[in-house]
Amino acid sequence: MNNIAGRWRLLSGKNHWEGLLNPLDIDLRSYLIHYGQMTQATYDTFISEKASKFAGASKYAKKNLFARVGLENGNPFKYNVTKYLYATSQIAVPEAFVVKPLPDDCWCKESNWIGYVAVATDEGKAVLGRRDIVIAWRGTIKTLEWINDFQFLLVPAPIVFGGKGLGDPKVHQGWYSMYTSTHPKSQFNPTSARDQVLSEIRRLVDLYRDEEISITVVGHSLGGALATLNAVDITRNGYNKPTNAPERSCPVTAFLYACPRVGELIFKKAFTELKDLRVLRVENILDIVPKYPVFPYLEVGEELKMNNQKSPYLKSPGTISTWHNLECYLHGVAGTQGLNKEFKLEVNRDIALANKSDNSLKDENLVPVSWWTEKNKGMVQQEDGSWELMDHEKDAF
Repeated sequence: MNNIAGRWRLLSGKNHWEGLLNPLDIDLRSYLIHYGQMTQATYDTFISEKASKFAGASKYAKKNLFARVGLENGNPFKYNVTKYLYATSQIAVPEAFVVKPLPDDCWCKESNWIGYVAVATDEGKAVLGRRDIVIAWRGTIKTLEWINDFQFLLVPAPIVFGGKGLGDPKVHQGWYSMYTSTHPKSQFNPTSARDQVLSEIRRLVDLYRDEEISITVVGHSLGGALATLNAVDITRNGYNKPTNAPERSCPVTAFLYACPRVGELIFKKAFTELKDLRVLRVENILDIVPKYPVFPYLEVGEELKMNNQKSPYLKSPGTISTWHNLECYLHGVAGTQGLNKEFKLEVNRDIALANKSDNSLKDENLVPVSWWTEKNKGMVQQEDGSWELMDHEKDAF
């Protein structure tokens, strides 16, 4: 990390990252790892243990999130989480095709914790060069979310683009549904993920209107798709402008890791009209997810391609899982020298993180497989000697 505060506009894509991607700029490496770690936090705090009555929620409260997922020690980028986000995973198929009810797969029917909004502290602002607002979106974990991922139908997006004279932009049905749908029986989704995040962005942009602000939207896999929709929505509908000063817009940047394609040609044209928005997609060439869905879906923004097979630390050739793993992506960012050059770590990033949730590292690195686990799966011994499942902080909602 050399001079991020002085270069933040360039690093956030002011010039579409011209001259920064090949070779990969050292500050941009740190920048991409920083935002990737904020995305990884959405996995590290998610309760996926089906035995838990809180399965589908966050283990940790907003005030403790970054400390509990290891993003406090040695990290100069300081933020406070201001809001948790929840999304529904609904099945949008004709009734005639539903032969039996789907299992009750999550903690409050179809509603699950999907990410968060955070804002740079005064200390973080000094390092970053501005008051950065981050929106982090989680990738696919729950069964119903996998079903949403495979709803390939292109549908109009009127909530995002309605009444704008843009023709008829179309996007992936499943991801648009997750972003915009509500669930009246859920205490967390009487409003959509979209409404939750936009109301918080409006509040924060108005609160810090007298400062220099940026909005950074980040996500991995499914989270990258939701981040794409969210970043377009924020910019298109003016949520990056203070309520009482609409002439003052702040830049919106989306950093997307292993992101699938979201929309078709008219969506891409609408995207290119957004002057305040920049998107950088990070792709491991072995990963199939960024290549899906196929035509007529199209990519948007700029692209940083890596070949993680070049790393001497990772197993070769690897697996579909390790090629897509976010920690392996960040390992790649730390050392990629381009598609045709040898791998060399340029950022001091612990290689052990590549085995956090998978079996990615070569055995000689002596790092346990999938080592990120809750001690005893959250079973805590009580004073009377009994054991109780306590895997969820009291104020984690």
